Amino acid sequence: MEETIHIVPRNVCSVDMYVTHEDGIIKNVKIVRGCPGNTQGVAALLVGMPLEEAVRRLDGIQCRNGTSCPDQLAKGLKEYLNK
Repeated sequence: MEETIHIVPRNVCSVDMYVTHEDGIIKNVKIVRGCPGNTQGVAALLVGMPLEEAVRRLDGIQCRNGTSCPDQLAKGLKEYLNK
């Protein structure tokens, strides 16, 4: 069954993130605001990837303020996976 995860990032330019997955495989990512080219690129690369792999690859990436849009995406996915 398809499900969409809503992530509200902190201390970054983007304001909302939506990750749609089916059986743990990412089908679509939408990042609202942020750097358009970077967020579209990250979103495109994640399609087809397991949620856990996305967390592994994005967790800890830094931009400013001790975090980044990819890091915030990883944090939101980790929270979802750990509930």
